[in-house]
Amino acid sequence: MSATSRSAVLERLERLGLGLGAVFLLVLALGLITDRPQFFRSYLFGYLFWVLIGVGSLGLAMLSQLTGGLWGLVPRRLHEAAARTLPWMGVAFVPVVLGASSIYTWANPELVAADALLQEKSTYLNLPSFALRAAFYFVVWGLLAYRLSSWSRRQDQQHDASRSARMRALSALGLVLLFLTTTFAAVDWGMSLAPHWYSTIYGVLFIVGAALSALSFTIVLLARLAAEEPFQAALTPVAVHDLGKLLLAFTMLWGYVNFSQFLIVWSGNVSEETPFYLNRMHGGWNVIAILLILFHFALPFALLLSRSLKRSARALAAVASLMLVMQLVDLFWLIAPDLAAHGHQQVPLRVHWMDPAAVLGLGGLFLLLFTRQLRGAALLPLGEPEMRELRGTRAEAH
Repeated sequence: MSATSRSAVLERLERLGLGLGAVFLLVLALGLITDRPQFFRSYLFGYLFWVLIGVGSLGLAMLSQLTGGLWGLVPRRLHEAAARTLPWMGVAFVPVVLGASSIYTWANPELVAADALLQEKSTYLNLPSFALRAAFYFVVWGLLAYRLSSWSRRQDQQHDASRSARMRALSALGLVLLFLTTTFAAVDWGMSLAPHWYSTIYGVLFIVGAALSALSFTIVLLARLAAEEPFQAALTPVAVHDLGKLLLAFTMLWGYVNFSQFLIVWSGNVSEETPFYLNRMHGGWNVIAILLILFHFALPFALLLSRSLKRSARALAAVASLMLVMQLVDLFWLIAPDLAAHGHQQVPLRVHWMDPAAVLGLGGLFLLLFTRQLRGAALLPLGEPEMRELRGTRAEAH
């Protein structure tokens, strides 16, 4: 199998995405008829999970350009393809704008008229500026993704040191822009669900979560591709080990930022901040919190300390699969109580049938877009000197 030929794994993934998208988006559309407010709430939940994988992939692609190393070289095309879905995911954001009054209290004129604080925040929290900011985020992300990936693909035909320098310069600026836009997007799409509550770490939670989701998604996919060329030759134990160390680092960072927010909010004991945790310590949400501590941090952290596990693609993919599932649980814990009560009261844990339907339907759409972005390009950045050296070394060994 050549480096530019279609992968059997990716073809199956494309068919899976098409099937999941067709079936579950149709199921979700039926939910629009039966319960319009719940449809938009579930849609936002499923949408955020998948769009953050695209955002995180864009960040990883730019980070790898700046730092170099096999950890970013081997999965580079996967990161770029996931990032190139962002303009299309921008189109998929339209239902969130159309259903904003069913999701956000600040988008409901009657509720704004009865709330002095919402009136004070209406200069920022209003539907036209909300839509314009979202359009700006996706334009920035799309331009960064397409420019970076197009330059990267040109390197396959002829490696150009000056082009590599331009990619590094773009990545340096792009990471700053990505951090800022993702922070504002987190405030707009997540934190404004409870407009009376605020946290200065909230945006960082989304950014770390996006990177962790994207990295986990990449590791799981690479493990499936490991038996096929060109990844069979390129996915060495050293490259897998690098990805494992990065997964451990992001797992520790996730634990750090979440504990930091909890410590600051709890020790500050400010009435505008503490409801976030008070609303998540009762009614079943406390069980979710314990599961996150155990299976999103403690167990993965302990497992990823093992050097042998981090050098096995299959074992590392098992941990990454757990992390991907727990990222979904973490996102639900983060936004679902505010989707239901907007931070005003405690609500019991409840999973509506449209929640998994939205995750699977939009997940199918994302996978379809992702696999189609990989068409017509080499699955590895063959023009990079490090990749040519790696493939040459493996060929000589055989």
